Amino acid sequence: MIGRPELTLRIGRALRRSRVVVLVGPRQSGKTTLARGLVNEESPNYFDLEDPASLARLDQPMTALQSLRGTVVIDEIQRRADLFPVLRVLADRKPLPARFLILASASPALLRQSSESLAGRLEIIDIPGLSLGEVGTRSLNRHWQRGGFPLSLLARTGDDSYSWRRQFMQTFLERDLPQLGVSIPAPALLRFWTMVAHCHGGIWSSADPARSLGIGESTVRRYLDLLTQLLVVRQLQPWHEHLAKRQVKSPKVYVRDSGILHVLLGIRTERELLAHPKCGASWEGYVLEEILKTATRDEFYFWGTHQGAELDLLMMKQGRRIGIEVKRADAPTLTPSMRIALADLKLDELHIAYPGTRTYELAPRIKVMPVSTLLGLGHDE
Repeated sequence: MIGRPELTLRIGRALRRSRVVVLVGPRQSGKTTLARGLVNEESPNYFDLEDPASLARLDQPMTALQSLRGTVVIDEIQRRADLFPVLRVLADRKPLPARFLILASASPALLRQSSESLAGRLEIIDIPGLSLGEVGTRSLNRHWQRGGFPLSLLARTGDDSYSWRRQFMQTFLERDLPQLGVSIPAPALLRFWTMVAHCHGGIWSSADPARSLGIGESTVRRYLDLLTQLLVVRQLQPWHEHLAKRQVKSPKVYVRDSGILHVLLGIRTERELLAHPKCGASWEGYVLEEILKTATRDEFYFWGTHQGAELDLLMMKQGRRIGIEVKRADAPTLTPSMRIALADLKLDELHIAYPGTRTYELAPRIKVMPVSTLLGLGHDE
């Protein structure tokens, strides 16, 4: 299994400053493995709510939890959301004998309830799939094709990986979502998710999906927000500048895991991926997601005008404006759109991420650089 030292350190720091830490992410993203690295699953401080024995131990939750010391892990807490009021009482004790590490699938209702019950006591950490930094840059193409879910990435063959992703999606739609209180029929949500995949990297409009599905645009927006809250879709919001130009005001949409995107698009192999019309959009979404995994405290937007100028990613980092363009090309060239973005947005730097290995300056304040360099990873030797 691939280690995740940076996430482990981040969780440890969160537990030192917060009384309750919640790890949220889709099933199989690695939450349980991270928690077991901190508290042994055989410890009395570990509760797995998919295990009948753990459920039985929590039949009287206050009695079961109040005597514990150190870090206490409760996995799959969405099965017992009634525990949040108990945790609030336990987290307010002085001195504080225990801190709680809670693992949950990203249910909108659950996160709302936890935030309301534990206001001022809670820190939430999004647990994505494995990042490129965790798997190593030699695995870039494999990671892009298969995505970051550990069991998909580490599968013995490409066919095994593809089958795992298909099964994951079926389980997610047919079992996990009903358990989280989502009542939308699985076939309807799968059709919608597939439509999002075909819009991947594009400006979102609810009109076409609404017509295709025979539902209202408000329902389409609700579906999109649901998949966003469940951490399987990302809506990248637009940046508005005071310019004498009409600017795009709708979000861009991306399927967050590239491996899941490829299943939704019917892409099984690397050869099929490189020949697919959505190859460039897939690469763009993959690189942007990797950037967003590494810089959780920064602000991120995209920018576009109705005249055609655009910027894939605008980062607000320590008072500086950094633009990022993602190109699937051996030798990216300077475009009018880049010049316009540099001038209109008053960028301090513009970086062009590409799949090559050399960093070079294309123009003043504009650099072309490998994805690994942009992520601060360096190169594997």
